[in-house]
Amino acid sequence: MISAVFFDVANTLLNKPDLYTRILLSLKEFGIRVNEGELIRRHRLLSEVVTFPDKTSREFYNEFNRELLISLGITPDEEIVSHIFQSCTYLPWKPFDDTKVLEEVKLPIGILSNWDDSLPQKLKEFFSVEFKWVLGSQLQGKRKPDPGFFNLILEHSYLKPEEILYVGDSVKLDILPARKLGIKAVLIDRINLYPDSNLNRISNLREVFKFI
Repeated sequence: MISAVFFDVANTLLNKPDLYTRILLSLKEFGIRVNEGELIRRHRLLSEVVTFPDKTSREFYNEFNRELLISLGITPDEEIVSHIFQSCTYLPWKPFDDTKVLEEVKLPIGILSNWDDSLPQKLKEFFSVEFKWVLGSQLQGKRKPDPGFFNLILEHSYLKPEEILYVGDSVKLDILPARKLGIKAVLIDRINLYPDSNLNRISNLREVFKFI
């Protein structure tokens, strides 16, 4: 029986909805047109294999965008890379529309996320629900996919692994390490990035009730 639900934050509860539009517009400035769906898929898949630091930097994003351009078959000229960074830096986070369902979850809710020390304030900014546990990587000194970070869920909640449901958008960072500890994990896959997955998978957070 599930007694608590934990969520990832980036691309699970919050996203930057203008990101892909800004990248497309940057490429258009250089006469390059890319299919939006393909851009999103390449960006998301690259995000699965690149390790994001708690505090990102221009150097990090420039290298990420070079790899993104290469994956699209585009020469990563420094002028293009710089333009993308300038267009996309400091874009605002916004909650996904389906996060409204959090208000209907009658179980204690927690957060386990790779995020800097602004995480508690960021959650208060966007959500009125009470998060009983907020475990951010920078404040805890551990980060996903380290199973030790996930073990903090057990330490803070005093629950058994089988009593916890964890929801995240990354197979590598969220689902596999949670399952390694025996925590029931569900992949939120809003864009059908993993159509052939053999994991517990949902396309909308409302479907989380199937697993509670």
